[in-house]
Amino acid sequence: MTDDHRRSMREALKLVAVTLKESDVPFALMGGYALWARGAPEPAHDVDFMVAEEDVAQVQGVLADAGLHVVQPPEDWLFKVFVGDPPSTAMVDVIFRANGTPVTADRLKDADELEVESVRMPVLSATQLMADRLNAMEEHACNFGASLPVARAVREQVDWGEVDALTSESPFAQAFLFLLRRLDII
Repeated sequence: MTDDHRRSMREALKLVAVTLKESDVPFALMGGYALWARGAPEPAHDVDFMVAEEDVAQVQGVLADAGLHVVQPPEDWLFKVFVGDPPSTAMVDVIFRANGTPVTADRLKDADELEVESVRMPVLSATQLMADRLNAMEEHACNFGASLPVARAVREQVDWGEVDALTSESPFAQAFLFLLRRLDII
């Protein structure tokens, strides 16, 4: 990732977070940047926020009213927000269904208020972030190499027993947890 791209992603993260904070709609930073805020390596793809499914229309309106470019892709579990002009456009995913389950306001309650790039915002717990990451693994998206440094960086913040329980139906997640145990990471 170039420094310009990294800077664009961080600015997009801050702009969307501040806009959502001003709207008083519950939300939380999730995904790679949430893990980064907790000490993991910085991601290279996009920024992810989580909102309750019932708040999607309101959140889309708030972000569009702030002058951000809101797009509904074919996927039915998120919408995208584009911040900035090409070539420094940054993409933000706003997720309202995680691993096939609609997000509720209760799901957002375990978020901690953290300072991320000088902006205080709710960030999902490291336990929930790792469970979500592992539950997203499947045949076509199972990159243990990318997840190892993340798990190592946040391992002391995670309730691994809870992650094990939350991912018990996923053979990919269970294989990753086995690897973490064998490597003495957990």
